[in-house]
Amino acid sequence: MDVAIGLVVLIGSATALAALARRFGVSEPLVLTLAGVAASYLPMVPQVHLEPEVVLLGLLPPLLYTAALRTSLVDFKDNLRTIASLSVGLVLFSTFAVALVVWWLLPVPFAAAVALGAVVAPPDAVAATAVARRTGMPRSIVTVLEDESLFNDATALVALRSAIAAMAGAVTAWQIGGDFLLAAVGGAVIGAVVAAALAMLRRRITDPVLDTSVSLLAPFLAYLPAEHFHASGVIAVVTCGMILGHGAQRWQGAASRVAERTNWRTIQFILESAVFLIIGLQVRWIVEAAWGSGLDHGTLAVAAVGVLAAVMLARPVWVFTPVLVARLFGRATEPLSHAAVVSWAGMRGVVTLAAVLLLPDSTPQLPVLELLALVVVGGTLLVQGSSLPWLVRLLKLRGPSREEDALVKADLLQQASTAGLAELDRRIGPDTPEPVIESLRQRLIWRSNAAWERLGRPEAELVTPTAEYRRLRLAMLAAERDAVLRVRDAGSVDYEVLQHVLARLDLEESMIDRFDENDDERRAEPLSTAAGAQGCAHLDQAPLSVEPAGELVCQACVEEGLRWVHLRMCTACGNIGCCESSIGDHASAHYRNSAHPVMRSVEPGEAWRWCYIDQLLG
Repeated sequence: MDVAIGLVVLIGSATALAALARRFGVSEPLVLTLAGVAASYLPMVPQVHLEPEVVLLGLLPPLLYTAALRTSLVDFKDNLRTIASLSVGLVLFSTFAVALVVWWLLPVPFAAAVALGAVVAPPDAVAATAVARRTGMPRSIVTVLEDESLFNDATALVALRSAIAAMAGAVTAWQIGGDFLLAAVGGAVIGAVVAAALAMLRRRITDPVLDTSVSLLAPFLAYLPAEHFHASGVIAVVTCGMILGHGAQRWQGAASRVAERTNWRTIQFILESAVFLIIGLQVRWIVEAAWGSGLDHGTLAVAAVGVLAAVMLARPVWVFTPVLVARLFGRATEPLSHAAVVSWAGMRGVVTLAAVLLLPDSTPQLPVLELLALVVVGGTLLVQGSSLPWLVRLLKLRGPSREEDALVKADLLQQASTAGLAELDRRIGPDTPEPVIESLRQRLIWRSNAAWERLGRPEAELVTPTAEYRRLRLAMLAAERDAVLRVRDAGSVDYEVLQHVLARLDLEESMIDRFDENDDERRAEPLSTAAGAQGCAHLDQAPLSVEPAGELVCQACVEEGLRWVHLRMCTACGNIGCCESSIGDHASAHYRNSAHPVMRSVEPGEAWRWCYIDQLLG
């Protein structure tokens, strides 16, 4: 009962603190860690000792798997050299940089110093992702940081094993190299084999409950065999997750993908929040053990500062050296601002704390080494985690633009709708009812228009057709649900039948198009070219803009007494017409009448063009 109550309090407190951190826009890992530190000094809070097996077997696989599912295999291939440099080269560089500092300042053998270096070398996937999301970094930087953090744990854990073996006896360079090769290749092979087996199984599973159950087993099915054969369980889990995430659209049904995504997001939130709170809860006991270790307190303080400084400086040295060398020879490709952010995003977390607990009890100055690892975790979260948003703002780096995202969404949905309508035309048979055909066409048109409508800035009182449809349909669904609930409360219909009806209403509500409900938070910045001009001769030849043929109004709508939603302009003659969501759709009518292929938006802040012939943006 005590354990159960403790778990409830832990998860409840972690969830509440994480929610507050999100509400006020501060770093969740930092808030949770500081709250744990404060709670550890409360008399009613028992001593918390996190076993390394709990982290390495219970927490690390699902956290890595969740991140791997969302990782783009295409982006990973594009950034492979950078990711390898950070997750292998930088981890080893940091390991030996810290080892030299520890060996110089403390009375420990070099193997023990290397062990601590391996412990504190890998930045934490959870901390990096949490801060990157909150900071609003450019996506290219976030991709590198997230992909790096998926693999650097494997390098650090292999280095730690080698250092522990060196403390116990002799170990050769060939053995260390063999361990790295086995860890990398073996982990990747096992992860790929598990992913292939699960893909074959999931092709045959149509029940979302069963499919989600298989998904929950996936990280452990990859991790445990890899560790059993002394390969890297981390690499196995990441490889398995990336392959399954990349192929999910072909291997799983839509209901299974939705269920899996929701479940893993929930698991990730709970585990991330609980982990950092647990880190804070252990601070008191680790500090007290190190303080009573017999080592001079001044030496202890100097060692703590020295190790933290070594950890924080090793990353900028490694990141900036090749960038500056490339600039020296005139081959620079990466902006210095990007290198600065990557070099400062080195927060440590749960893997560091778990790894230090793997050190054997016979390790010289073990309580001191545990304290130094804790100082690195807390120091990087406090210094780098809290200052990283400031650095991003100072360098004037811009995160993902909602406007640009909306433009890409509109383009992709337009391409999808074009393909869908073409397939509909091929599938229509002589017995297909005309109302069914028209209903399917209208559904695609409404979905595409909903995306295009977000690109304009109508007057405050103007409601777009899709927004009005969404408002009215949601009100109708609420009334329908109330009617079913009244029948349920009266007890006149079997409960199982009622559950099926309510589930159908819920499904329809979840399907209503909601591209981005945070319209009031959109930035008032021009829309750039975000997709699709490649291979379109009409866009290449058309001017970016022309003088409008008249006032910025749809003259056809004025004459017909209609109200437009957004305005478009022909780049050949300057004709102003209303968009596809408007009742008249006079921009499309102008194209049909004139055969002028390219039009552009004339809404404030927008600078995109559209080719009617090739169905491409520019």
